[in-house]
Amino acid sequence: MKKIVIYVLLLQGITSLKAQDTIRLGMGDVFSSIDKSYPQLQFYESKIASIRSLAEGAKAWMPPTVAVAFDRFPYKLSMIKEEVPDNQAGIMLSAQQMIPNPAKLSAKRDYLVSLEDIQRNDMEWQKNVLHFAARLYYYRRYIAERKLKLVKEYRDLLNMLIKTAKDKYTYNQSDLSTIFKAEASLSELGNMESMLFSQIAESNIGLNTLMNRDVNAAFNIDTLLVPKDYSKDLIQQFDSAQLFRSDILSMQSQIRSMELNRRWMGTNSKPDFGIQASHGQMFGMPNQFSIMGMVTIPIVPWSSKMYKSEVKSMAFEIQAMQKEKSTMVLMATQMTREKITMLTYENRQLENYDNNVLPSYRKNLQSNLLAYRQNTGNFFVLLDAWNMLLMKELERTDKLGQVFTVQSEYEYQREIK
Repeated sequence: MKKIVIYVLLLQGITSLKAQDTIRLGMGDVFSSIDKSYPQLQFYESKIASIRSLAEGAKAWMPPTVAVAFDRFPYKLSMIKEEVPDNQAGIMLSAQQMIPNPAKLSAKRDYLVSLEDIQRNDMEWQKNVLHFAARLYYYRRYIAERKLKLVKEYRDLLNMLIKTAKDKYTYNQSDLSTIFKAEASLSELGNMESMLFSQIAESNIGLNTLMNRDVNAAFNIDTLLVPKDYSKDLIQQFDSAQLFRSDILSMQSQIRSMELNRRWMGTNSKPDFGIQASHGQMFGMPNQFSIMGMVTIPIVPWSSKMYKSEVKSMAFEIQAMQKEKSTMVLMATQMTREKITMLTYENRQLENYDNNVLPSYRKNLQSNLLAYRQNTGNFFVLLDAWNMLLMKELERTDKLGQVFTVQSEYEYQREIK
């Protein structure tokens, strides 16, 4: 007997430890894990680091050029040793350094730095997309678990009703065919459970994948989630100043980057400079040196055509991007208005379920249950009342899931974190 008690206690301890090992992840925990671990977000971080490295070297000069030459050597090499006026042979050493225009370097650096904002905004928008997917998976699991709880409660109630009906059948106070129908309904609940477990498993796989974890890793979620109140947003007028969405900011950053690129290309009209120093180690005459300064002339017609055409092309490209941004703002405003309107009406339907529909069906079941206990009711009518209430409870849970879905879509459109 003592061994059995010890074994039971050990089994309870192991079960308790396993239960403690299962972590609970709230929605914020899921978001944090996605932001830290999802590979595509790390891709953007690497791109940002790459752009920073490019910007650090934006003001670098071209490397100097060093040259060595045999200058004015006669074909009659014996003359090299003679000190005569015709002997101008020597070894020429020269170094040349081109000095780029500072305005060009500054414009190039400004353009490269602006690329970082594009990648950062793209990364933030990708986070919004991933958070939206995580919300859908999270709420789907939450709804499935609520339905499982409902199925268990109504199965227990149906088992009690079937047991009571069988007891009354012995006294000819119940219908056998209705008892069989009730047992069939009991079996159908098992199929419903299997479907709900499948939805939970699918949601777990989706969430674990987004968090870059083992797809079979177990975790618990919040058991009390309520829709958020966005009713004040219904009367709000959304404009471009309020839509600080990262995809729109990314387009704005692309426009700014294109403008800076256009400015950089325009600096090609500015000259570059250079200096060259040479030393001649002469054989038949004194050593010589020379210093030469250089300047480019980019404004000549055969050279200026290239950068002028590119500057003009970029101006048209900027106009096209501005139109695209205006379209994005227009579509975002439309979708935001649609989602907040849908969310308002979905919440009204949910409130109607809570305030009117479900209370009426509960009273119907209670009255039929009371009549059946007092032998004045019919089991068929009672079973129908049980089934209708269960269906309406499931409908209400589906409506809650729809509210969460539209709420997620609204938060996606507004990029609410």
